[in-house]
Amino acid sequence: MAHEGLDPRQTRRLPEALDEFQRAEGHPHFRVDVERIRFSPFYSRLSAVTQVISQTGAGLAVHNRLTHSIKVAAVARAIATHLSTRTDEASRIVAELGGAHPVVVQAAAAAHDLGHPPFGHLGEHTLDRLARARFGLTEGFEGNAQTYRILTRLDEHDRPGVGLNLTAAVRAAVLKYPWRRGEGGSRRGGMSKFNHYAVDEQDALQALAAYPLIERGQQTVECSIMDISDDIAYSLHDLDDFYRAGLLNSATLSAEFRAWHRDLATLRAADEHALAADTRTPGHSLELLWRRLCSKDGWIADADAFGEAVAKVGTEVIDGLVAEPFDGSLASERSLARFTAAWIARLQSSIEVHRSPDLRSGHVSLSRQTWHEVAVLKFLHERFILERPDLTVYQRGQASVLERLVCGFAGWLDDPRDARRAPRRLLDLVELAVDDYRRLRTDAPELVGSRTVAELDVLARGRGIIDYVASLTDAQAVSLDAMLAGRTERLWDAGQGL
Repeated sequence: MAHEGLDPRQTRRLPEALDEFQRAEGHPHFRVDVERIRFSPFYSRLSAVTQVISQTGAGLAVHNRLTHSIKVAAVARAIATHLSTRTDEASRIVAELGGAHPVVVQAAAAAHDLGHPPFGHLGEHTLDRLARARFGLTEGFEGNAQTYRILTRLDEHDRPGVGLNLTAAVRAAVLKYPWRRGEGGSRRGGMSKFNHYAVDEQDALQALAAYPLIERGQQTVECSIMDISDDIAYSLHDLDDFYRAGLLNSATLSAEFRAWHRDLATLRAADEHALAADTRTPGHSLELLWRRLCSKDGWIADADAFGEAVAKVGTEVIDGLVAEPFDGSLASERSLARFTAAWIARLQSSIEVHRSPDLRSGHVSLSRQTWHEVAVLKFLHERFILERPDLTVYQRGQASVLERLVCGFAGWLDDPRDARRAPRRLLDLVELAVDDYRRLRTDAPELVGSRTVAELDVLARGRGIIDYVASLTDAQAVSLDAMLAGRTERLWDAGQGL
């Protein structure tokens, strides 16, 4: 499978020739991967998939999964370029562990959100519940695992059966949680996060084999750079969206931060259940954040660093940026651009390299101080945006759309008289899943237990339906839901491409 003398990181599932133009580009194998990802319809689709709040729901231009991915790629490439040009101990560690090639990191960042279904994380949770409850798929659904499945199975470049046929380096670099469901233990992401389904495990293990010095369950260096860049972009660009939308109330944020500082001694002595029962009281939510960090990440959580992070975010975000409402003026745009650029530069420059990282960290990580700052930045939208009742009502409606689609397609395929007229791509994805589960029964029977071929085919049908619904855009999901319910008269264009 590998070319003789080729770097194992450049190996693909199937060898292929590269033309002279590609060779002239330098490191052609990785550059080919970037272009295959960027030209993928799954990548284009991200422009119409919700990041946190949908463009339709917000009524303004907010980040979608595509613009988020582009910015993650920019941050990641800058970090990788910096690491690859250093000549200190950190650079030697990076080289020993497999390197930090900027193009590999760029490709992984471009691909990292391909598996996100319609309607953001709400869609992910809904499809996970339906996969397990409706179809008995114990692995459920996970956006990161779906990303890997798209790259290696569901999307195709020019040959069937090998996905986009990417190099081992890029495939390994998207494995943020390189294990199956339930195998994460106390690692980052825990038991619920994972990056490949059982049917895709052999491909993942083959990619990781190119990195013999990376311990089992640990990210590659390039993957950890992508993961950090995702955190940086998420913490700042979602803040950008909510500030522009006028959803961050300066008085409410200020009350939370001031109360935490003022009542710190009392809050530290308070019972955690009492704090959780009254999060409307200013200061309680920040204290709960601190306790959660201590519980999950005691290896890095530090009271002084947390206090400094709260003070910095309070000064620069709440008393600085948010205190002056965004009004669409050029002055507001300049102020926001300066704020975002300064924070990104600070976070990028705080990168550290560790030969033996904690289980919940990677070989490349943020410094202790900036790690706390990112946690507090995320807290702003997790507490004051994601918990808003109006958003919750909107999301419950979106969840019902996905549930109707999944159940509707299951009923359609169960109808022997009409199943053949189901969407062609849906039938193709079911067929792929059937092949995958039957192959798994032969190659790794311990992963399927005593299930018969017929039972596996039932699971495969469920996986194919989930694969299909997950590949829709927000608008396609809404439109297809209306068509299946007979609530639209736009027959020929409403379902185009479905």
